[in-house]
Amino acid sequence: MPAARELDAPQAYLSEAPNRVQIDAMPQNTDESRPLLLRGARVVTPAGALERAAVLVRAGRVALIIRDGESADIDDGESADSSGPTALDLDGLTLLPGFIDVHIHGSVGVDTMEASPDDLHRVALFLAENGVTSWLPTLVPAPVEDYSRAVGSIGQLMRVQDALPTAARAVGLHYEGPFVNTQQCGALRTAYFRTFKGASDLDELPVLEEEGAAHMITLAPEVEGGIELVRELAARGWVVSIGHTRAGVPALEGARRAGARHMTHFLNAMSPLHHRAPGPVGWGLLQDDVTVDLIADRIHSDPLALRLVLRCKTAARVSLISDEVAPAGLGDGEYKVWGETIRVSEGRTSNERGSIAGSVITMLDAVRTAASLGLSETDLARVASLNPARLLGIDGDRGSIETGKRADLAALDAGGRVRLTLVGGRVAFDKL
Repeated sequence: MPAARELDAPQAYLSEAPNRVQIDAMPQNTDESRPLLLRGARVVTPAGALERAAVLVRAGRVALIIRDGESADIDDGESADSSGPTALDLDGLTLLPGFIDVHIHGSVGVDTMEASPDDLHRVALFLAENGVTSWLPTLVPAPVEDYSRAVGSIGQLMRVQDALPTAARAVGLHYEGPFVNTQQCGALRTAYFRTFKGASDLDELPVLEEEGAAHMITLAPEVEGGIELVRELAARGWVVSIGHTRAGVPALEGARRAGARHMTHFLNAMSPLHHRAPGPVGWGLLQDDVTVDLIADRIHSDPLALRLVLRCKTAARVSLISDEVAPAGLGDGEYKVWGETIRVSEGRTSNERGSIAGSVITMLDAVRTAASLGLSETDLARVASLNPARLLGIDGDRGSIETGKRADLAALDAGGRVRLTLVGGRVAFDKL
């Protein structure tokens, strides 16, 4: 094998991508004043799919959904052009709400732990190509100074992303750890794991100051002080998720009562189901008020196991995630990530200890896998968009195609390829 590649120059992607974006030098990119009419699409709404329907986008939001055969006055005089809205014929493409990825460590050679704002925007462009319109950059256990640098970059991106070429929007951040179980470390570095003794331990974690920014954290409730940690995080408005855990039912119940109502990459990095020790898997399958997320890459979990989770939890309580790491989009090879060599071979990652080290799929790949398991288009929209939005508390603004919501949309062809992505009503990717 050739020497492992450093991930600061992802040429395989950059050769096909726009030039690097210099954030401080970018002009303001405002919403188009002219409405946009997407017509002839199969529009997937929470109530079902509408054949040959149209969606009117105005000021970055869904202004009107027009069923086949319905007439509507779409020129209300607000358009800057009296000829009416710009029309795009989607010619039978399936129009879904843009995907929302709440767990992603990077892609196209960019690691969120080391990324500049410019690097993060490069990831966001790649995500838009794959139908993602919102994402949570995800951090792994690290020294506080590394956290501070990473959170600073995320915050800077969030402050200026409306002025950049349209791409998936960072809407917050996700800490995977550091309050997790060393016996279920997965690819995380145990040297930086922590326990919780008081509020000052949590105060050391940098947070985003941007208004409305979501803060999510994955933790193991059985660590020292774990239940009190859940209670403190919930009081601060964090989304608390259980993961990297070997917790028994008493600790899991304590965490649920304290405010933890989600489970991270369910089935993975948690003690397995045993008939005398049901643990987090058995407990999680039975809790109607606890949601889960899945890495649907056919590597982290067998498709039969994914079917089992979907049968027990239903599509109403499952979100898809990518758990994407920096080599995603670069192909097979060896890469330096998180201070060690990660090998990618035929779509499977492994670290120097032989553990799976995240995935190299996109949310689009996860949606394709979910479709192959028999999920309807409406359920695909739930698990890839609406449920993640609900988890973050932003479902009033995004996550489904409904009048008044942001026009975050992805149009897919019959082969499951993205042909058009809109973010806030603006074209982020176009292969029509």
